[in-house]
Amino acid sequence: MMILLAGLVVFLGVHCIQILGLKSGLVARLGEGGYKGVYSMFSLIGLVLVVWGYGLARAEGPPVLYFSPAWLGHVAALLMVFAFILFAATRLPGHIKARAKHPTFAAVKIWAFAHLLVNGDLASIVLFGSFLAWAVVGRISAKRRPGEEARNVAAVAAARPKYDAIAVAAGLVLYVAFAFWLHAPLIGVPAVLV
Repeated sequence: MMILLAGLVVFLGVHCIQILGLKSGLVARLGEGGYKGVYSMFSLIGLVLVVWGYGLARAEGPPVLYFSPAWLGHVAALLMVFAFILFAATRLPGHIKARAKHPTFAAVKIWAFAHLLVNGDLASIVLFGSFLAWAVVGRISAKRRPGEEARNVAAVAAARPKYDAIAVAAGLVLYVAFAFWLHAPLIGVPAVLV
């Protein structure tokens, strides 16, 4: 569990730089390229530690704090469709992105919540609960940034429906690929239990 916790501290810590208002100072000190390099390096290290630590923690058989009814698996699967579409919309200037305002935070919240519905072991609660908390705090922080309302109005005015179609199509393709083929080899657990 310690490797998982260390990975979460590194990964989410790096992703809290902007939330804490430290980004501009680091960019001034390191330069844009230096900042992106250090940010990417620590993100990758944190991600590797999270994946490795989560696998180790689950292999140790962490205590199970709750069991979910089978039907919640269907709810989680449906929620994941929306998470993938929001994630795909993150860089596409469509109405989905404009209305969600910060689709990455929304996608992470839905992803984490869906996984908390069906994973009651301590390692899963720590992992998905940490990401859920980070996304909630991140969205609140983003909402309070100066000029946020003006950016949102401009994003809605500039939104184009074709990007929504691309986001939905890409999100659905990613969902199907991940649910049926990628989740088991990458995570070690099949997402679709037949």
